[in-house]
Amino acid sequence: MAKYNKEFKLKIVQEYLLNTLSFDRLAQKYGMPSSTPIKHWVKAYKAFGEKGLQRKVVNEEYPVQFKLGVLHFMKQTGASYQETAIQSKLNNPSLIANWNRKLVK
Repeated sequence: MAKYNKEFKLKIVQEYLLNTLSFDRLAQKYGMPSSTPIKHWVKAYKAFGEKGLQRKVVNEEYPVQFKLGVLHFMKQTGASYQETAIQSKLNNPSLIANWNRKLVK
Protein backbone atom coordinates (compact mmCIF):
# COMPACT_ATOMS: atom_id res chain seq x y z
CA MET A 1 0.00 0.00 0.00
CA ALA A 2 1.28 3.44 -0.90
CA LYS A 3 2.12 5.89 1.84
CA TYR A 4 0.81 9.40 1.34
CA ASN A 5 2.15 12.49 3.09
CA LYS A 6 0.04 14.76 5.26
CA GLU A 7 -0.05 17.58 2.69
CA PHE A 8 -1.41 15.26 0.00
CA LYS A 9 -4.06 13.88 2.35
CA LEU A 10 -5.08 17.37 3.46
CA LYS A 11 -5.40 18.55 -0.14
CA ILE A 12 -7.72 15.68 -1.02
CA VAL A 13 -9.78 15.99 2.19
CA GLN A 14 -10.27 19.71 1.63
CA GLU A 15 -11.24 19.10 -1.98
CA TYR A 16 -13.79 16.53 -0.84
CA LEU A 17 -15.18 18.84 1.84
CA LEU A 18 -15.68 21.56 -0.76
CA ASN A 19 -18.05 19.09 -2.46
CA THR A 20 -16.21 19.25 -5.75
CA LEU A 21 -15.83 15.50 -6.30
CA SER A 22 -16.94 12.18 -4.81
CA PHE A 23 -14.56 9.76 -3.07
CA ASP A 24 -14.34 7.64 -6.22
CA ARG A 25 -13.74 10.61 -8.53
CA LEU A 26 -11.01 11.95 -6.25
CA ALA A 27 -9.30 8.54 -6.25
CA GLN A 28 -9.42 8.51 -10.05
CA LYS A 29 -8.16 12.09 -10.31
CA TYR A 30 -5.12 11.37 -8.14
CA GLY A 31 -4.38 7.90 -9.54
CA MET A 32 -5.25 6.03 -6.37
CA PRO A 33 -6.30 2.38 -6.73
CA SER A 34 -9.15 2.77 -4.21
CA SER A 35 -11.25 5.49 -2.60
CA THR A 36 -11.15 3.73 0.78
CA PRO A 37 -8.14 5.68 2.14
CA ILE A 38 -9.88 8.95 1.25
CA LYS A 39 -12.95 7.90 3.24
CA HIS A 40 -10.71 7.12 6.23
CA TRP A 41 -8.84 10.43 5.89
CA VAL A 42 -12.08 12.41 5.85
CA LYS A 43 -13.35 10.63 8.98
CA ALA A 44 -10.01 11.13 10.75
CA TYR A 45 -9.91 14.80 9.72
CA LYS A 46 -13.45 15.39 10.99
CA ALA A 47 -12.58 13.71 14.31
CA PHE A 48 -9.07 15.08 14.93
CA GLY A 49 -8.39 17.88 12.44
CA GLU A 50 -5.06 17.96 10.63
CA LYS A 51 -3.51 15.90 13.41
CA GLY A 52 -5.64 12.96 12.28
CA LEU A 53 -3.82 12.92 8.94
CA GLN A 54 -0.27 12.64 10.22
CA ARG A 55 1.56 9.41 10.66
CA LYS A 56 3.26 8.82 13.96
CA VAL A 57 7.04 8.70 13.80
CA VAL A 58 7.48 6.94 17.13
CA ASN A 59 5.57 3.82 18.05
CA GLU A 60 3.66 4.45 21.24
CA GLU A 61 3.27 1.62 23.73
CA TYR A 62 -0.24 0.97 25.04
CA PRO A 63 -1.02 -1.09 28.13
CA VAL A 64 -2.61 -4.48 27.48
CA GLN A 65 -5.69 -3.43 29.51
CA PHE A 66 -6.19 -0.44 27.20
CA LYS A 67 -5.91 -2.66 24.12
CA LEU A 68 -8.39 -5.16 25.55
CA GLY A 69 -10.79 -2.36 26.45
CA VAL A 70 -10.66 -1.01 22.91
CA LEU A 71 -11.26 -4.48 21.46
CA HIS A 72 -14.10 -5.06 23.93
CA PHE A 73 -15.77 -1.82 22.83
CA MET A 74 -15.47 -2.87 19.19
CA LYS A 75 -16.96 -6.30 19.87
CA GLN A 76 -19.82 -5.00 22.02
CA THR A 77 -20.84 -2.20 19.65
CA GLY A 78 -20.04 -3.77 16.30
CA ALA A 79 -18.01 -0.67 15.43
CA SER A 80 -15.55 -0.77 12.54
CA TYR A 81 -11.81 -0.39 13.09
CA GLN A 82 -12.11 3.24 11.94
CA GLU A 83 -15.02 4.00 14.28
CA THR A 84 -13.25 2.27 17.17
CA ALA A 85 -10.06 4.23 16.51
CA ILE A 86 -11.94 7.53 16.57
CA GLN A 87 -13.82 6.56 19.75
CA SER A 88 -10.49 5.62 21.39
CA LYS A 89 -8.79 8.82 20.19
CA LEU A 90 -6.38 6.89 17.97
CA ASN A 91 -5.69 7.90 14.38
CA ASN A 92 -4.56 4.49 13.15
CA PRO A 93 -7.29 1.88 12.63
CA SER A 94 -4.73 -0.71 11.47
CA LEU A 95 -3.22 -0.60 14.96
CA ILE A 96 -6.50 -1.94 16.33
CA ALA A 97 -6.61 -4.58 13.60
CA ASN A 98 -3.14 -5.73 14.71
CA TRP A 99 -4.24 -5.89 18.34
CA ASN A 100 -7.30 -7.89 17.32
CA ARG A 101 -5.18 -10.35 15.36
CA LYS A 102 -2.64 -10.79 18.17
CA LEU A 103 -4.84 -10.68 21.27
CA VAL A 104 -8.13 -12.26 20.21
CA LYS A 105 -8.04 -15.95 19.41
